[in-house]
Amino acid sequence: MIVVTGASGQLGSAVVEKLLDRTSADQVAVSVRAPEKLAELSERGVRVRRGDFTDAASLEAAFEGASGVLVVSMDAVGEEVVQAQRTAAAAAEAAGAKRVLYTSHVGASATSAFPPMIDHAATEEALQNAGVTFLRNGFYATTVSRILQPALETGELRVPEDGPVAWTTHDDLAEAAARILLDGGFGGLTPPLTGPAAVDFRQIAAIASDVTGRAIRHVVVSDDKYRDGMLAAGLPPEAADMMVGMFVASRRGDFGPADPALATLLGRPATSIEDYLAETQA
Repeated sequence: MIVVTGASGQLGSAVVEKLLDRTSADQVAVSVRAPEKLAELSERGVRVRRGDFTDAASLEAAFEGASGVLVVSMDAVGEEVVQAQRTAAAAAEAAGAKRVLYTSHVGASATSAFPPMIDHAATEEALQNAGVTFLRNGFYATTVSRILQPALETGELRVPEDGPVAWTTHDDLAEAAARILLDGGFGGLTPPLTGPAAVDFRQIAAIASDVTGRAIRHVVVSDDKYRDGMLAAGLPPEAADMMVGMFVASRRGDFGPADPALATLLGRPATSIEDYLAETQA
């Protein structure tokens, strides 16, 4: 049985659907903090149990009978997050899972300017001898959509200096995780699992212009000015700092280059940012 954590989130829910495309529902289980929110999965025959990364006992029950476990990284930062992710991986091992995957990131680094990457690196270090496969996932393309939203109204994509990012879709990464969970392959650290090309926001502005039929001009602003704009839009200071950190990390080259490993694993081309934006913004 394959157990997926975080199955109420965008990536986790997509992984569940990819698994159900390839195996029967009685071979799929989910571990979530609020099982009542996934009643629809229960009705489809998926085992739904409560599992909380901060409650090892709950994970012991949620992972019972698991042959494989996908530990989806938490949407938070800090030492408590690293410890919780360690707890989840340890519980999977204790449950007898032969294959444990953790959703890490291509930019994982203890010296990153983007806080989530520091936590990914710390989690990898903490679990390096635990037999975990670390999925070095590319940066989610959904971030491009969020950053683009104001530009679609104003015609100006006002962002700090950045660097090329190999944007990657949730759907592609979900399929990759499902394939590894079911078929095996890889061990330890995977190659970067990314989209087919790394592009910067100057190129994103041009692509978005073509896709939407509206001219979008790329305008470089200072980090401080961008942060001020985020604060004015109502973002909390820590969230604004994190956004600036993402741009700092990208211009250091932390989120590129692109790698062919994802396409090889999928047996087809990975989704390009052009195709993603054509689907979501046209």
